[in-house]
Parts: sequence; C-alpha cells; structure tokens
Amino acid sequence: MASIARKNLFEDIPRFLAAQAGIMFAVGLVTIQNGILNGFVKSSSLIIDNSQADIWVASEDMIHLELTLPLALEQMLQTREVEGVEQAEALIFRSARWRDPVDNQINAVTVVGSDPNGQLFGPWNIIAGDRQSLKEPYGIIVDESNLESLRVSKIGDIATIGGLEARIVGITSGTQPIVSNKLVFTSLKNANAYVNAQLQTRSQCKLEQGDLKCVNTFEDKNPVESEIVSSAPKPLTATDPITFILVKAKPGQDLQALKQRIEESIPKVKAYTTVEMSDLTRTYWKQRTGVGFALSLGAGVGILVGIIVVAQILYSSVVDHIREFGTLKAMGAPDSIIYGVILEQAWWMALLGYIPGMILCFGVTLWASATQGILILITPLSAVGVFGLTIVMCIGSAFFAIQKVTRVDPAIVFKA
Repeated sequence: MASIARKNLFEDIPRFLAAQAGIMFAVGLVTIQNGILNGFVKSSSLIIDNSQADIWVASEDMIHLELTLPLALEQMLQTREVEGVEQAEALIFRSARWRDPVDNQINAVTVVGSDPNGQLFGPWNIIAGDRQSLKEPYGIIVDESNLESLRVSKIGDIATIGGLEARIVGITSGTQPIVSNKLVFTSLKNANAYVNAQLQTRSQCKLEQGDLKCVNTFEDKNPVESEIVSSAPKPLTATDPITFILVKAKPGQDLQALKQRIEESIPKVKAYTTVEMSDLTRTYWKQRTGVGFALSLGAGVGILVGIIVVAQILYSSVVDHIREFGTLKAMGAPDSIIYGVILEQAWWMALLGYIPGMILCFGVTLWASATQGILILITPLSAVGVFGLTIVMCIGSAFFAIQKVTRVDPAIVFKA
C-alpha cells in the first residue's frame, strides 16, 4: 500500500508543494521562535558564563545581573581576607551614554570595567587588538556587531562616553547579549571615569600633549573650555563604587561554605556560585518577563497554520481518490490498511517539509548571528523535538481525512 500513498501524494505537484510550504512555515516559525527564546535566555547570562570566577558577590538587593545596587571597592579588599578565597577582583557593570563621532547622537551603552591584568574576567573572542590595550587612558573594546550602530568602524576611531574620550583599541565577536545595551569593555579606571562623568549637551574631547581637553557646548551659551584634567583616569579608592566582586576559591574549598563565610564577613552582600548567578539571571528573563509567552504564542500560530494546511491537503486527496478507497473496501481490505495509506502520506509530508524547513532555519540563524549579532540557538534536542512535533502535527491533521474514509460506502464504486 506504500505505492498508493506515494502515488496519491505526488500526482498533484502544485498541491504537494503548497502543503510542503505550509509545513515549512510551521517548522520554521516553531524552530526560530524556540531558538530565539533559547538564545535570548542563554545570552542573558553571557557575561557570567564567560567569567573564570567560582563565586559572584553582589548587593543583597540584587534582582539579576543588570538590576542591582553598587558595592564599594573596600568590600572587595575585605573579601580577599576571607578564609578560602584565593583571588577577588572588582567588576563594574553600569550604564552610560555614548555620543557617536559622526552624527553626534547619543546611545545607551553598558560599561564593563575589569582589571586588564586580572584572571577572573576580561573581554573574550578578541578578533582585533588585545586586552592589554585597555590599560591605555580611555581605551575601549566593542563587539563587531555594534560597530555600525555606534558609528565607528575600526581600531583608532574615537567617540565619547559621558563627555570623555572613548578610543577603540580592540574588537570582539559574539560578546553582545541580546538583552543588554551595547557593551563597552574597558579597564576599571576608565569605567569609573565614564560612569561618573556628567554627560553634556554637546561634547568634544581630545588628548593634547598628554592631557585630556574637553570643549562643552550648552544651549543658549557659547562654547567654553573645560578644566584640563589628567589624561590618565585616577585609580579607584576604597570608597569608589563597583558592581560585583568576582571570587576564585582555593583548591578543595566547599563553595557553599565559602559563600556563607563571605556573607558573614562582608555586610549587606549576597554570594552566588557562577552557576547560581547564571540560573538566577536566566530565570528572571524567562519567567518574569513576557518574552517566553510572546515567542510561544508565535510558535503556536505556526503549528495551527501547519495543521490547517496539512488537513486541507490530505482531506482533498481523500476526496479525489474516494472511489479508490471504496474499491479497497469492496475488496475486503481492513480499515487499518486504508488508514495506513493516509498516515503514510502524512509521514512523507512531515519528513519532506521538515528537512528544507530546518535547512532554512539554519540559514536564518547564521545570517542573524553574522549581521545582527542575534543568537538563535537551535540545539540537537530542540531540532529533534521540532521533528517530533511536525510528525504529530501531520498525523493529527490526517484524522480529518480518516474520518472521511471511515464513512465511505463500498457501493460507491458501482455508481455511475
């Protein structure tokens, strides 16, 4: 009976292609929406997952990575004295305002400041320049996906952050989370200067003989030259704000016990293992925002469209071949054989719609990553899950055609 199923399926090519287009649409929509959700959630903890820390120390009021209160550098120094701590480093993760060098427009960025000589965090996947260049006054590293929107293009380009010079000294790839403002990696000293600088209405800053000179223009006022400041940002003091303390434990330490000692030694902080910190941030974005619901709703629409298209095609195929099914019944063929023909048609439709649909999804994934910096995560497990869902969708759609065959009167073959 397999030949009957294939014959019925391929005899009307335009109808077959219409069915496959519907299935491809459903496969693509479900896969892309699920991939965006997976990529979105994974991307939310990208900074955390690429650190070398065992423990993250944050304010006790922290909700997730990007919603917290500052700590003081002094608390990082105190953390180094806790038993079981091998290394502790400060991390600044705060928003600032970027002014591009072309249109002089502002843009929201997140300044990520770390010790260029540190071991626990630094920009990764550097494709141009190097991390040590962050030691330069006002040197920054940005992701290649953000170059166009920030209106810069290469190492050496200069913009301003908070009225201070920001000079590109490196470029990374694949370091921009979907959920975050555009990340700007720099040193702790540079980051402290940027996030505490006052953004002027118009600002032009440049280095002159080792000093940074800024000219600020305010509305209804003439340009005035600001006070000349040192070209090298000042080192952080014990009272300067930081965002997180990254901790590496000594070998053999129990991380849960070390977390407790840190919380008991440092007031008003909460300690998390890197896995806990990552899970906390991912859970927030997945469950406490409407992103998961919106993407799931889109996937549901794709499934509904696929079911409708496949059901219509299979039902039409049964109607067109109703006499053939009546003949089989008149010859004494059991219902299971007749149902098998329809189910095999549904199986072939699922397979032949899934393969090109998934190829298209991988193409979209590569394009989105290369041109937009958007992570669409299609895992082997999700690909298998979508295949199973496609089969269920097509087999479920065959139910309507089976109902038509069930009511076929074998005598139909003898009617004129």
